[in-house]
Amino acid sequence: MNEEFNEYFNRQIKLWGQETQDSLQGKKVAIIGSGGLGCSLAIALGASGIGEFAFVDFDTVGVHNIHRQIGFKTGDDGKYKCEVLKELVEARCPYTKVTAYKESFQEFAKRDLEFDLIIDGTDNLPTRADINAYCMEKNQAWIYGSVEEFHGQVCFFEKASYESVFVVNDRKPNGIACPIVMHVGSLQANLAIRYLAGLSVKKDVLYYLSFDEEGVINYKKFNLPTT
Repeated sequence: MNEEFNEYFNRQIKLWGQETQDSLQGKKVAIIGSGGLGCSLAIALGASGIGEFAFVDFDTVGVHNIHRQIGFKTGDDGKYKCEVLKELVEARCPYTKVTAYKESFQEFAKRDLEFDLIIDGTDNLPTRADINAYCMEKNQAWIYGSVEEFHGQVCFFEKASYESVFVVNDRKPNGIACPIVMHVGSLQANLAIRYLAGLSVKKDVLYYLSFDEEGVINYKKFNLPTT
């Protein structure tokens, strides 16, 4: 790779070496949803050296999104989220290519594209169930994340099934503030970059973050059934 590339990724090269950094250029990642989690994921991973991304979201930016969806600003309302996020990520990093898909995951899945990793940035259970079914059929690794109020959950799914753990319905999440969205998105991104860089990642473990009544942060983990 050239000198500019090595300067851009200097700190990561110090972390895991030139060969690993170069290998990220050959990775392809799909982020499903370009809202709160999707924005945090795109910004956290978009300048890491991953070669190609697919951003999948049919929705447009609303003013009420901007406080927690950190890829957007006032004036973006009415624009397609995935297209705004594509422009931002490609402007931040000249070493990555983003394709924006203005469609649902169900439509996107019909394209039958291949990825090294799929990451869930959605906010509804039926779509997560569809991601789970698709990934199980394709033997595809994927990372789940969800947030609500002041708590969140993250899991790297490999053999376990989302639907064996969660009841799927069309319930809408309660209120939310930006920091927990960024925190959970960051945890997802950490799992993703470790996996793509060839570092160890514990799979099929659900991590749950919450605050108790006294404001103490609690982390819990649960091993998920894989048979």
